[in-house]
Amino acid sequence: SSKLMNVLLWNLMAAVIILGQARPNGKLNSQSNSGLRSDCAGNLMRLSLDKALAVGNQLEVEAINGTQHMVLTPSLAAQCGYSMESDPWGNTRIYTSLMSCYVDNKEDTTFNIGLRLKMNGQSPSDVVSHDVTQTCSYTRWASKEILCDRNYMEVGHFTLIIPLSEAKGHTQEDDSKLNAIPDASGEAHGIWKMTFYTPEPVSMVLREAEQAGYGAMTTSSRLVMRSPYNTAETYSEDVAGIPMEVFKVSAYHKTPHGLSMVNLAAACPTGGVLFTEDVISWHVPRRVTPLLDGGHKVIEMHMGINGQKLDKSQMATRGYTLTATDFHIVIEIPVGSPDGYFKSHAPDYQYHITYSVEPMLEVLWRIDNSQEDTRYKVLFPITTPLMPRPPHSQDHTVPEERVFSVHVGTFLHDVELRNITFSTGVLTVEESRARGFTVQEHGFPNGTKTFSLQVPIDAAVVLKHNPEPLVTTYFLPLVFGFIILPEETPFAHPVDVETSLQDVVLPTVTGTCDQNQFYISVMYGNQGNNFQTMVGPRQLSPEMANAYNFQENATHFGLIVPYNAIDTAFELITSDSVKARLDLLLYEPNNNWVLADLYLACNFPLTTTACYPNGTIAVWAVKVESVPNLIPSWLTLKDQSCKPVFSDDRFAYFSFSADSCGTTRTFFDNYMMYENEIGLYSNDHKGAAYTSPIDPDYRQTISCYYVVNDTQTISFSYKPRSSEPTAEIGSGQLMVQMRLAQDASYELFYQAEDYPVVKYLRQPLYFEVELMQSTDPQLELILENCWATLQEDRTSLPSWDIIVDSCQNHDDSYATIFHSVMSDTRVAVPSHIKRFSIKMFTFTKDEEVLKDEIYVHCDAVICDTNNQADGACRGQCVNPTGMSNSRHQRIKEVRMGK
Repeated sequence: SSKLMNVLLWNLMAAVIILGQARPNGKLNSQSNSGLRSDCAGNLMRLSLDKALAVGNQLEVEAINGTQHMVLTPSLAAQCGYSMESDPWGNTRIYTSLMSCYVDNKEDTTFNIGLRLKMNGQSPSDVVSHDVTQTCSYTRWASKEILCDRNYMEVGHFTLIIPLSEAKGHTQEDDSKLNAIPDASGEAHGIWKMTFYTPEPVSMVLREAEQAGYGAMTTSSRLVMRSPYNTAETYSEDVAGIPMEVFKVSAYHKTPHGLSMVNLAAACPTGGVLFTEDVISWHVPRRVTPLLDGGHKVIEMHMGINGQKLDKSQMATRGYTLTATDFHIVIEIPVGSPDGYFKSHAPDYQYHITYSVEPMLEVLWRIDNSQEDTRYKVLFPITTPLMPRPPHSQDHTVPEERVFSVHVGTFLHDVELRNITFSTGVLTVEESRARGFTVQEHGFPNGTKTFSLQVPIDAAVVLKHNPEPLVTTYFLPLVFGFIILPEETPFAHPVDVETSLQDVVLPTVTGTCDQNQFYISVMYGNQGNNFQTMVGPRQLSPEMANAYNFQENATHFGLIVPYNAIDTAFELITSDSVKARLDLLLYEPNNNWVLADLYLACNFPLTTTACYPNGTIAVWAVKVESVPNLIPSWLTLKDQSCKPVFSDDRFAYFSFSADSCGTTRTFFDNYMMYENEIGLYSNDHKGAAYTSPIDPDYRQTISCYYVVNDTQTISFSYKPRSSEPTAEIGSGQLMVQMRLAQDASYELFYQAEDYPVVKYLRQPLYFEVELMQSTDPQLELILENCWATLQEDRTSLPSWDIIVDSCQNHDDSYATIFHSVMSDTRVAVPSHIKRFSIKMFTFTKDEEVLKDEIYVHCDAVICDTNNQADGACRGQCVNPTGMSNSRHQRIKEVRMGK
């Protein structure tokens, strides 16, 4: 039970209540609608103070009796019969015994009680007073009235004059001692002396007893003694297994008839409560042996709450029971009944609750063979032990809604959510709402509550990872921070919620090409740029990004990669192009998941072989993907002394003349072919993959094809061991020119601006035909046919043959003359030049000149002097008797005029 041992001060959030100093004031009636309610409950007066009236204030209580105002300090309250009970929120009940010190007692039947409640605010001037008066009538006094309140024990006895000679246990020595004490010490009260039994007797006069905290008084018909708990003159005793505080005293008081002695005793339980999760069982001894010497009979037995008796229907409605066993009177109260209240606590930051209720037991018994009744009344506040109530969390998340939803509870009404700790830090409820999170409190009819929180799974406070490439697991670690009012006691509850969704949108890669570069575009998925990029065999670095013109925005990044960059691969080469491929790979580095890839191959223009008219051949050798170990600088032509004039990790460049480096020449039909080969022919290069010179790892065949009046395409191929890319035919040109010399020395020639050249009939015309830009002495130029026309078109008519099948036209009376060619400073290879002369003529018809201009045309062939075949390549006019009809058939009836 509660004891008021110090100043009665509750420093609560709702109210601060003091039984303090008293001041005089006028009489005011209490009003129930003011938050103050008073009523009479048997031998008590109850005053209830609502928390709304006292919130934020400090309460002082004064006792009033007429003009007398007294401070009700804790010690004075216990001594004079006042008690107070307040819950943590400031709801307060003040009990006043009708036999208290400052009650206006009218013949022990009418009692006028006055109290002043003074609310002191934060400043001294902020004071509000409420005077409460209550008149109670009570006539059902038993011979003995024992009242056990929370801070005192009170016993009242109907006063009877008992001669000392009949007092039980008295001796002559006691009489002499009593007669020796002056009778003035307690004359005003009629009480002279008291002997307390602890159980050893301790005697003191009234003043000494009052100084020790005891209260004693007489009324018109009763003698009342009152003792706080745990004084020096009280003692504890177990009665039927129930601990009780015992107060025994013999009081000597003067009456008009002489000196009387009254034996008084009170025994109040301090324990006897058993708890289960659902029921409170309060046990009180059925036979309170310190109060009974013999047999007794229970006349009445009542249960009450907060000092007010309940009838059977009220008890049944609330689920209360009052029973008696052989040894105990038992009151059972369901935990959570509406007459009590729950309170939250957080020892060691763990959530617990208690339930408090104030039952009352009132028993009236009669001593056997006697008409003496005893009313035994106990007010007994009970609070259960701490009951752990760890909060439970419920995950109401629906993954498809993409919102975490968690509920936490259940809590009592005095719990408030103060803050929430997220992975990024602590946010108050207001800050959480400002972030777009939904924080709600949900109340229930039984007074409990839960809290809910909704957080979008895409919020920054949510952690996430991908257990699979297409699955995202979202994790929301939370710590709910609560406080308990009004004490503001903190505690916390951690909650972890998790959900998974197959919601990953992977990045995509696309690409295009132009004639020189790859264009790559990467569109991010919904995970952002959370991947690494491989370009070819290398991971994309800042240096590579800079070299490849890396551009990025919120949704994409792009690269521009030259086709011949180090990170591309060559798949195939032809005479005029190379097929290059760019590999791009996006991967997640922690799990090495491939998120996207692109293998883009395009053909890019590249002239790999060039055949020049002067006999120079230029070739690019390319390291293709099928020969990964090739080092281009180790390549040679057939003549292994012919090495690349330039090489790097991917290319080798050869430039050589057609009559060097082991180049071979072949004639067939009207074509001439130069051929060589690039390969890896020696095993001097240690560490390179190599088989044998017969079948090298790399072989590239080069061929140049020429026709007599034009240089056509070239073709080549190489034969790697694992695959066989082929090259298409390349093309080049041979140049043959015909010029008109000014005279037979063939030193000066007419220029383009000199034409048409004017000549007289039968004046000589000196022609020279030359193979240009060639130094090959094994080649010979042969004039196969030459003819003249009136028009620039070489196929036009009429025409006249000048040279037929490499010889002069025997039908012409003015024969064509061939001139020999000798080597000099201008002529390096005489076989490359042919010279002839004719007489100037014109075309006539019917003795009339058709036109005064002629055009001269020639067909030339290029021959191998080491492999002379039939036809023109036998030499210039080696068979003058033969005559071809090829040109002769073109002569018509037109005659050449002389």
